[in-house]
Amino acid sequence: MKAEVINPFLESARIVIEQVIQVSPSTGNLGVKDIELIDNHIWIQVGMTGQLSGDIIFGLAEQVALKIVSAMMGGYVITEMDEMGQSAISELGNMISGNASTILSNQGVAVDITPPKLMKTDNMTVTPGKALSIPLVMDGIGELDIQVMIS
Repeated sequence: MKAEVINPFLESARIVIEQVIQVSPSTGNLGVKDIELIDNHIWIQVGMTGQLSGDIIFGLAEQVALKIVSAMMGGYVITEMDEMGQSAISELGNMISGNASTILSNQGVAVDITPPKLMKTDNMTVTPGKALSIPLVMDGIGELDIQVMIS
């Protein structure tokens, strides 16, 4: 798995997060890690087909997701991940993935993405394995972990 595969998602996530929640995220360390189930986390899974195929998974603690959704809702405080919150956080994953697929297309790599699938620990369907992973750190909010599993 090549590290440059994650760059369009990282670039896109930075742009989308800055536009949607008005925070400039910093980048953590790139690494390869095992996919693991963590309690009180939410994952947004987006499939990719075409010249690259696999899954992109955005992982974040539920409290981080609530802060992001609150920011997306113009500062209205969200205290539980209800249907509206789930829809908003899924849309964030969709926006990041859509922008990343445009970046890839501009680089001559044709890909299609699937609609985002929101998962919690108790309904995870991801096959355990290794992913290229990089965290985005958002001051005052927390981390969004971008994990790319491309074959």
